[in-house]
Amino acid sequence: MPINKDKIAKRQEIKEHNPDFERPESWRYVRLQTGWRKPKGIDHHQRKQWSRGRPGLVKVGFGGPKDARGLHPSGFTDNLVHNLDDLAKLDPKKDGVRLGHGVGTRKRKKIVTKAVEQKFKIFNARVSASGSKS
Repeated sequence: MPINKDKIAKRQEIKEHNPDFERPESWRYVRLQTGWRKPKGIDHHQRKQWSRGRPGLVKVGFGGPKDARGLHPSGFTDNLVHNLDDLAKLDPKKDGVRLGHGVGTRKRKKIVTKAVEQKFKIFNARVSASGSKS
């Protein structure tokens, strides 16, 4: 059960009312991905906002609630862990664990085992608590 359920719900509610910001002309060319890029041309129609029917620009007012920023969708804070010392600094009731990219299988098994014992939420284990790879 998410611990910050109301914050996550509020963030989701605000997100539903915000437009889906897409990269300009991404719907026109297949080679352009849809991720947002700010239009920077001096005569760009979207930047000047002359054209009705064109998507809006990303602005400050479209942000989510301040207290929900940095939270994983599960409601836990997202914390990067590289060793057991990093794990010891966290609180299992409010902090989630994301293992670092460079952590190898041997150390990953130790961290996952310890995290399961302490009842942490693990976002990217890739190794079961028993030690077998999944």
